[in-house]
Amino acid sequence: MFTTLISVAQLQAIQSSGSPLAVFDCTFDLMNPTAGHAQYAEQHIAGAQHADLDQHLATHDASLRVNGGRHPLPQREVFATWLQSVGVNHDTQVVVYDRNGMNYCGRLWWMLKWCGHDAVAVLNGGFQAWLAAEGNVASGEEVASSDGNFTLREPLLKLVTTTTVAQHLNDSTQTLIDARGAPRYRGEVEPLDPVAGHIPGALNRPFNTNLNADGFFKSADELHAEFTALLGHAKAETVVHHCGSGVSAVPNVLAMEVAGFGHTALYAGSWSEWCNTRGLPCEKS
Repeated sequence: MFTTLISVAQLQAIQSSGSPLAVFDCTFDLMNPTAGHAQYAEQHIAGAQHADLDQHLATHDASLRVNGGRHPLPQREVFATWLQSVGVNHDTQVVVYDRNGMNYCGRLWWMLKWCGHDAVAVLNGGFQAWLAAEGNVASGEEVASSDGNFTLREPLLKLVTTTTVAQHLNDSTQTLIDARGAPRYRGEVEPLDPVAGHIPGALNRPFNTNLNADGFFKSADELHAEFTALLGHAKAETVVHHCGSGVSAVPNVLAMEVAGFGHTALYAGSWSEWCNTRGLPCEKS
């Protein structure tokens, strides 16, 4: 069972073995939401289905969401129904990937964990690594041959609300890590949300810092050293990750797990919910 990262060779071995497997292409473009599906349809890992951030991994129906922000999570029950429709069973090894530095696929990785499914891994290096290894590709649309029997189990990862973050602001029991780029964190630019800046006290760790020059996750030792330096005296179990809308924070969640720190929490509403909530403080620096 792969639960964090999986290599191209390891995925190919599972494909050859005939073991239960579901692969999802999560390619997306914030500035052009239809582009991800178009790229998938043009070329994807053979057998992979498409998982769209806006359509499948978020909801804008207020009656079905569990948080605010630009990409609200759907209720677990809603997401479980989608997982069944794409053929996920309890014994399925799920593999997720994208063309975006393993950013958007992390959302599906996290959501499966949130719904109690541990056998999900991110393809290290993404679609680029698959192509470099001359892995089998296909075009067009692919669908599951039959519905799956997935049902919800206890969450394996923790979801934190705006209320909880606000209650523990500047509290030693909470260490916030903001995954946005440094200019957005400092409030110098803000292309997506109405207010620039960051949550007071948050540390900054841009999500792409986790990757090496070749587009793969850094080694566990490298990641451990970098997060240790970032945290200082703060304990890993106090960490709550966030970003703009709860998506690009996930690579930091994954990186800390790869580094051996265990599970850490996600504030899915993130800056887009925080800065739109009346009365909450915002900081620039």
